[in-house]
Amino acid sequence: MRNHPLIRRVLMIVLMLAVLPAALALAAGGLGGQADQEGLAMTEASIRRAAVQCYALEGMYPPNLDYLKTTYGVQVDEDRYFVDYQYLASNLMPDITVLALSDVEAPTP
Repeated sequence: MRNHPLIRRVLMIVLMLAVLPAALALAAGGLGGQADQEGLAMTEASIRRAAVQCYALEGMYPPNLDYLKTTYGVQVDEDRYFVDYQYLASNLMPDITVLALSDVEAPTP
């Protein structure tokens, strides 16, 4: 029995319909991860900019993140990010680390 062109077309369409959603899901996952990384970098950059601005205006680095939030309007999505803000001295840039909460392991009891 000869292969009919119609059967080939139908099989190709079925194959495409099966592969296309998987390819789209992989692409969307990659874009989501890139957006998360950009959000993380933007959060850290905004905290650093505010700390430098505080130093330029007040002559000291802010003692804690809460000071930056109340005085300079820094906003951190605390449902998504953990900020480790280590104040060293008034004349030294604080050590600022921002991590995605999905990367931070919950402490074991």
